Amino acid sequence: MLHDRLLKAIDQLGFTQPTPVQQAALPPAMEGHDLMVGAETGSGKTLAFVVPMLQHFLDRPAPNIGTRGLILTPTRELAEQVCEAVKSMAAFTRIGCMTVCGGTGFKEQAAEIRRNPEILVATPGRLAEHLERRTLDFDDLEFLVLDEADRMLDMGFRDEVMAIVDICRPERQSMVFSATLTHPGVRALLPQVLNEPKELLLNTPQNAQERIRQQIILADDDKHKERLVEWLLAHEQYDKAIIFTNTRDKAQWLAKSLQRQNRRSGVLHGEMSQDERKHVMGLMRSGKINILVATDVAARGLDIDGLDLVINFDMARKGDEHLHRVGRTGRQEREGLAICLIAHNEWNLMASIERYLRLEFERRTLKGVEGSYKGPRKVKASGKAAGNKKRKPDTKGSKDTKGGKKGVRPAGKQRTTDRKQTGKRRGSDAASSSLGDGSMPMMKKKPR
Repeated sequence: MLHDRLLKAIDQLGFTQPTPVQQAALPPAMEGHDLMVGAETGSGKTLAFVVPMLQHFLDRPAPNIGTRGLILTPTRELAEQVCEAVKSMAAFTRIGCMTVCGGTGFKEQAAEIRRNPEILVATPGRLAEHLERRTLDFDDLEFLVLDEADRMLDMGFRDEVMAIVDICRPERQSMVFSATLTHPGVRALLPQVLNEPKELLLNTPQNAQERIRQQIILADDDKHKERLVEWLLAHEQYDKAIIFTNTRDKAQWLAKSLQRQNRRSGVLHGEMSQDERKHVMGLMRSGKINILVATDVAARGLDIDGLDLVINFDMARKGDEHLHRVGRTGRQEREGLAICLIAHNEWNLMASIERYLRLEFERRTLKGVEGSYKGPRKVKASGKAAGNKKRKPDTKGSKDTKGGKKGVRPAGKQRTTDRKQTGKRRGSDAASSSLGDGSMPMMKKKPR
């Protein structure tokens, strides 16, 4: 039974029903088991580890000691959202929480750490720096959580993560949450972090995007992609949209282009200061801007109400990154639309991601802004993915086309090595979730 103060917080937040990942993870976590949990982004997994931590601290008060709970996340944005989730659930307790991330003055952080907040939410790089300077220790640590473990490894934080794990007290409860437990780096990490864990697999990469319609539009080059983006923003129905690029320079260039068109847009990338990033996200959440151009720094952990359109200006470099990009939409039982703009040098990458996800993206053309690139000269046709619905023709001049047909070879050389398309998407009986990560509460809202 949850503590009365946690139940009061849940009631104030207006939530009544746990998500599938919470239903699966909460009982063993409350019993003190180590957990390894595979759950898609947007599943509400944050409170699956926050609630047991808070319950334990309330059941066993230990004032005036050091850090009792540590949550590691790959990005500052996710750390802030997790911290907000902790504060929301701990609103009627005296349990303190703070973030330890780059972008904030080191001395100011060290001073706040000396106040002994019971829970730290941190990124590996900055936390490792505090450990090196001996501004904190984990002699009293009781809970360790690695959130989005696969992303931390992909970002090159393995050494920092292992150094932090090694310094943590062995007598602790540990949990690892990841959208892709099949990630080889995560599998290698688990024995060093967990002790006789229970494994809960709530999803696979192939069935994680059931509410999201995924399409591709062929493009000649970046200038042609710019025109396609203009068309989509003018004709698609959306409250908020996010456009992903692979580089900071391209994100800035595209954001300026949209601003010249008087579109309410902003940019988010890893070279921005923490204050700049907070400002942009505040504008997006408040609705003062409704289009965000971002690099993959925004692919994990961002939860924005009303985000129903994702455009990949550049194709993600691998399947897991694609999953987390498109996972920004299709949340809270809403349908989402994700569109990838594919140039000739991205076709093989796109096809490999189709195989990884075991689905076929809808092929689409936009009347009036077609390009000369029609795809590889020879492509083996494949069946329609079971999870993707057929799109109705655009009422404002667009026309959808089915993929898998021979295209006309345009002038110039093109890569044609990838000639296989994937088969139908596998069906899934995995539970789909209705809540987001980070600051998203653990229960479904009461109907108004």
